[in-house]
Amino acid sequence: MHDSPDAIRTVALLGHAGSGKTSLVEALLYKGGALHTPGSIERGSTVCDSDPLERKYKRSLTTAAAHLHYRDTRVYLLDTPGYPDFSGLAISALAAVETAAIVINAQTGIEMTTRRAMAWAQARQLCRMIIVNGIDGDKVDLPALLADIQEAFGKECLPINLPAGNGSQVVDCFFNPAGESDFLSVPAAHDALIDQVIEIDPELMELYLEQGEAITPEQLHAPFERALREGHLVPICFTSAATGAGVAELLDVFVQLLPNPTEGNPPLFYRETREGGGEGGEHRKAVRAVPVPDKHVLAHVFKVVIDPYVGKLAVFRIHQGTVTRDSQLYIGDGRQPFKVAHLLRLQGKETQEIPRAGPGDICAVAKVDELGFDAVLHDATEDGNIHLTPLEFPTPIYGLAIEPARRGNEQRLAEVLHKLSAEDPCLRVEHPVGTNETVVFGLGEFHLRCALERLTEQYKLEVVTRPPKIAYRETIGGKAEGHHRHKKQTGGAGQFGEVMLRVEPLSRGEGFDFVDAVKGGAIPGQFIPAVEKGIRQVLDSGPLAGFPMQDVRVTVFDGKSHPVDSKEVAFATAGRKAFIDAVLKARPSVLEPIVDIEVTAPGTAMGDIIGDLSTKRGQVHGTRTAAGNAVIVAGQVPLSELNDYQSRLNSITGGHGSYTIQFSHYDNVPPAQQDKMASKHKAQVDTD
Repeated sequence: MHDSPDAIRTVALLGHAGSGKTSLVEALLYKGGALHTPGSIERGSTVCDSDPLERKYKRSLTTAAAHLHYRDTRVYLLDTPGYPDFSGLAISALAAVETAAIVINAQTGIEMTTRRAMAWAQARQLCRMIIVNGIDGDKVDLPALLADIQEAFGKECLPINLPAGNGSQVVDCFFNPAGESDFLSVPAAHDALIDQVIEIDPELMELYLEQGEAITPEQLHAPFERALREGHLVPICFTSAATGAGVAELLDVFVQLLPNPTEGNPPLFYRETREGGGEGGEHRKAVRAVPVPDKHVLAHVFKVVIDPYVGKLAVFRIHQGTVTRDSQLYIGDGRQPFKVAHLLRLQGKETQEIPRAGPGDICAVAKVDELGFDAVLHDATEDGNIHLTPLEFPTPIYGLAIEPARRGNEQRLAEVLHKLSAEDPCLRVEHPVGTNETVVFGLGEFHLRCALERLTEQYKLEVVTRPPKIAYRETIGGKAEGHHRHKKQTGGAGQFGEVMLRVEPLSRGEGFDFVDAVKGGAIPGQFIPAVEKGIRQVLDSGPLAGFPMQDVRVTVFDGKSHPVDSKEVAFATAGRKAFIDAVLKARPSVLEPIVDIEVTAPGTAMGDIIGDLSTKRGQVHGTRTAAGNAVIVAGQVPLSELNDYQSRLNSITGGHGSYTIQFSHYDNVPPAQQDKMASKHKAQVDTD
């Protein structure tokens, strides 16, 4: 049976590792009748953690899709990983849902990923709600947690139900505000919800404030939806996945209050057009998907799984139109359609074949090799230039040089790494210029460890790795001009090209900008691409210390040519050397990645941890308490200082400490260290 869009809800569960997202999905599936018995993380029997590595580590490592049918409504649930190393896979789920449910562990409170998940959802303009899980836990201080939530995320975060009976049940504050709570007045919570919601509905506000009329839940529904969509209200629900307390009430909230695909904020696609149909002049026109079944298809692939035995499975969300078995769909700009041989609905790793799916549905197709992450699916050739507004992912900065343990397996290693990186937008494979090695970059040590375990266990490929390399970069600190004349005469036709250019710094993170400002044909137009090519050769390996360059604008403004001897190779050489000349005059510097770090350890070790971070050029921004007399130390530290940090942390804490990192920004390395890097690079260049 195909569900109409208004009978569909799509919810991504996000939050820090250990907040209970996977257990909560099990409880929801059980309460919704999709499971006979809820699974257990300890037994490795949950629907969403079906991967062998997930069962081994007892935590989610990828986003899993599940669904249930409750009160004539189909609810799609996306269980996302909470460990920061896998945040790219959590972010990718945001393109597939109307609502982001941020799950907070009642014992540990607001953690690193909690804050980031709220920011991701807000940036994507999704409806947001907060689920406080584990309300029956020991030493839970729910009044303090509610205050922390409102301080961190705003006064618009308001309870829609409240715990009662020491966390054994919840009482309603919205539909039927009756009963008593353990820590907050139910009528007061109900009034706070009304006050917040009616602010965006002047007519309802007049009825309530001036005429004193009681506001019914039916009257509140429309403004509640609008308040949700606009971020004017972030409802808080209390649950316990372990006991089931609040789970039925949470399902009621999903069905009755959350937006369906026709009410939510549909993702923004854009269409690329070219001015005059020629080269350059690209323009982007916004295209908002219309969630109705009878329009042409617009769908987006937000997850790819490649199984060595089953093949590729592409999971996508339909935003517009209807996909049926035997549909002919195009992939992005491709001109050859593929046939949907089997249309699948997912329940974790299990699949169910369905005849059709429409707006709001989350489904999958298998064994279509051309399908990749972020692909747009459509059924009309004129839509080949439509793309989804891209998601912003963390920068992978933790690298390992990798090679096969046996010679002759280089091609197979490359193929397997391609498959792994196709599944994860934050797993990047590079071949740095001049190093003759393959480097895999991820978001942290655990991220790469799991990738290596997949290589050996899933693909039976033994590899050898070397210590992580730091992704240093080079940039400039000022403006300068460069000039080079390349003249070569070898008896026959010669080579001649002369380039004058200017360099200037861009803001951090802007990358590279090339500007052609040549007037009067001083450099013929056909040679300008050669000049840019020469400049880009330097970008791959900067002149100061041999690291890639970033945040530089290059303006080529003059030069000379020869009617016979000028060639592309001459202008590529002249461009490269003129760029080097300018960079070395423009206060070049080496940049290093700075990461946000959170160290969790026994409270007795806090002083030693803060002192140790200071010796690593770290800055501590604050501390807060955690469950079990633990403390969390938050700050920033250069990534280069964290090599083998876990061993150091084990020594300080007796093996009871852990840490997470996430890329923050690039900053200049200290002058003494930069001088060493420059000297080492110069010696290597002189030797070569």
